[in-house]
Amino acid sequence: MVVEAEISKEERACLVALSQVTHVGPVRLGRLREYFGSLDAAWRAGERDLRQILDERALRAVLAARVAVEPELVLDRIAKSGADIVTVLDDAYPRILREIPSPPPVLYYRGTLPDADERSIAIVGTRRATSYGREVTSRLASELAAAGVGIVSGLAKGIDGVAHRAALDAGGRTFAVLGSGVDVIYPHEHRQLAERTVESGALISDYPPGTRPDAPNFPPRNRIISGLSLATVVVEAPARSGALITVGFAADQGRDVYAVPGSILSPASDGTNRLLRQGALPLTSATDLLEDLNLAPPGAAPAAQLEFPMTDDERAMYARVTSEPQHIDELAYSAGLSIAAASALMTMLELKGLVANAGGQHFMSTAVRPKSTRQLPS
Repeated sequence: MVVEAEISKEERACLVALSQVTHVGPVRLGRLREYFGSLDAAWRAGERDLRQILDERALRAVLAARVAVEPELVLDRIAKSGADIVTVLDDAYPRILREIPSPPPVLYYRGTLPDADERSIAIVGTRRATSYGREVTSRLASELAAAGVGIVSGLAKGIDGVAHRAALDAGGRTFAVLGSGVDVIYPHEHRQLAERTVESGALISDYPPGTRPDAPNFPPRNRIISGLSLATVVVEAPARSGALITVGFAADQGRDVYAVPGSILSPASDGTNRLLRQGALPLTSATDLLEDLNLAPPGAAPAAQLEFPMTDDERAMYARVTSEPQHIDELAYSAGLSIAAASALMTMLELKGLVANAGGQHFMSTAVRPKSTRQLPS
């Protein structure tokens, strides 16, 4: 769907109302808007026209919702719950999440969402963390948060809770993605942690306020955890773990996956050690991750890079630069640009301290980054 800086209240109300209808997901919402020109028009459309887009099951669900629901009142109820809304049509929708396949049409949140330049990493793992897992998680989350990296997790017991708490204790930002409404905190013992998260980040969900925690809700929400993150780190995970579902989503979304090596004698590390065999990147320190993803602390960045962040064109070109020198002709061909256009972009990247000219118009990244990540099974 086309992104708009501002959509009408009627369009937002109908998008939210339709997103809450069973059997109407992101794909069908997009088709409805494309066919009718707006979701407001789709909400008011006749049954015969709706049949052009919806199968019988979805059609019946929409017709039933139109009898029972008034879209504007849906927005009022959400506002009274204390939650805010951002839709996939809004410019304020998290950019990195918009890039995943079929991003959630509506996000409900409390707090402050990641902005367009937010650099976030997901840290996930078992609810039954060992002392080793807790210590590693605390250290990683603290160091990453201190470097200005947002920490994303699921507010669950174990690794999730440790990651959120460590990020907050380090004075950083953290984002908790829930399998319930943002006004229904689960587990209950994390209510205080949830309130701290709201103050320094956000509670986020694609489930409407009032939704109770239910087992089927949690696997789908993991796509948002990985979708909000540049990479996913698994600290501890047994052979069967919800954290591994997040890994599957991250792989499908083209995001890097890191695994912390664990003892071969610990069942809590069976899943993480298996991920390493399957191609996940081994992680033994926050420094490695910061270097791999070019997430050096802001204080360490060149002044030009801080004052002039990368443009979209520069970001696309920089993604093609590796730690091995490449000639400008090769880079230009790879990017589908003229030599002159590619050279201009490389000059700006060089001024910002992101690339270096190794001689003879051969350019390389100034950060140590992995050349590729092997595709993990989902």
